[in-house]
Amino acid sequence: MNIENSGVAVERPGHWVRRRTDGDVETCVRVLEEVHQCDGYPVNWPDQPDEWLSHASQLGAWVAELGGRLVGHVSLSRGGEGDLAPGLWSERNGASEALTAVVSRLFVAPQARGHGIGALLIGQAAEEARRRGLHPVLDVVASDIAAAALYERLGWELMATVEQRWSPSQMVTIHCYAAAS
Repeated sequence: MNIENSGVAVERPGHWVRRRTDGDVETCVRVLEEVHQCDGYPVNWPDQPDEWLSHASQLGAWVAELGGRLVGHVSLSRGGEGDLAPGLWSERNGASEALTAVVSRLFVAPQARGHGIGALLIGQAAEEARRRGLHPVLDVVASDIAAAALYERLGWELMATVEQRWSPSQMVTIHCYAAAS
């Protein structure tokens, strides 16, 4: 794996992770639609998926290409309303939530899985968080077993499993993870 000094790109033969551009968002939404139909992620389809992707990329967003096709995405942002992992990490470490960065909006096209793309994307976001002096954390819906298994294979620590109310009629179980120190 080759990582540029700027922390912007990661490369493997046939794989490429680079910063997302505005021109990528439309394709990202199409890939996200495939993921939603296949896996149910995101659980609640956003009214404006392009804004949903862009909102979570305050600190950066990256896309993955395989064979010249955009097949994956990840974002990095500050914690926001509804993010549980930053507060849990802060409580455990006696540090400010401001010292965390939330990895989110991770998805890989169904036909591109099994190539290590998810790991490359997570690695890129975590590296950027650390470059900024922040600790990477994330929340994942407990029903997304494949994602939780990936985080654990990569050494992320499960901090807690909690119930979160997403609407008056929707209670969701969330796993909160922190990257290994």
